[in-house]
Amino acid sequence: MKREEDPILTSPGTLYVSMERKSSLGSSPAGESRRRNGETPYPGLLIVNADDWGRDHETTDRTLECILRRTVSSVSAMVFMEDSERAARVARERGIDAGLHLNFTTGFSAPGVPAPLIEHQQRLSRYLRRHRLAQVLFHPGLTGSFKYVVAAQRDEFTRLYGAEPDRFDGHHHMHLCANVVFRNLLPSETVVRRDFTFQSGEKGVWNRVYRQFIDRILSRRHHLADFLFSLPPLEPPDRLQRIFSLARQFIVEVETHPARPEEYRFLIGGEIFRRIGDLPIAPRFAVPPRGA
Repeated sequence: MKREEDPILTSPGTLYVSMERKSSLGSSPAGESRRRNGETPYPGLLIVNADDWGRDHETTDRTLECILRRTVSSVSAMVFMEDSERAARVARERGIDAGLHLNFTTGFSAPGVPAPLIEHQQRLSRYLRRHRLAQVLFHPGLTGSFKYVVAAQRDEFTRLYGAEPDRFDGHHHMHLCANVVFRNLLPSETVVRRDFTFQSGEKGVWNRVYRQFIDRILSRRHHLADFLFSLPPLEPPDRLQRIFSLARQFIVEVETHPARPEEYRFLIGGEIFRRIGDLPIAPRFAVPPRGA
């Protein structure tokens, strides 16, 4: 997706942004009108995706407020959690774009979760939380547990939302762990969240190389956004300015957690509109087919 005069993209996941390409942060009446009309005056796309939909009542309610304010494009839904049932009903009634937020690390909190599922998930959680490299190491002894826990969550999402999930990401980004990626546990041709994008110098070289390697593997079977960033930190302002500028020409996903007070205030209070100027926020999560 490289275009003339775009930021220099050395490889997937490594970004160098020219300071001369910063966009104006001022909001304009024309930009606000385009947002309301759902028009996209730029070839790129800004997707603001809220994680943990259905985790608990407060998370669901805060996220819904942001969706109604049109500061959130889509949600990543947790299943087998205390508010999963209600959240699914709300999403279906309101036509909210929801993907599956795979959960291997936080205990299921819904009543009536099957005991074998709890046991398998606890086994995975203990392993993945044991040390920081667990995610990148393939564990042959846990192959069956990963397969079972992924399948159970896919089935539950289908039951709650009335359709198979066509978009996947993971709680604590554990959908990118070796046992999921190298066993192809996510259906091909679905949208999958890529790894975070970091500028040169933000992470060690081997860290960036590994992230790029995983993104390349994902891109062979799945549809990916061009870049992924976390909404925080909100300061300094030029960080978000660079991110939003990219969305004028590339598909950019910004991950947010409205349950966190700072992010909730930023989204619900309208500060995000002042930062993006006339750049629209996508009404849904959408990426083109691979190779487009």
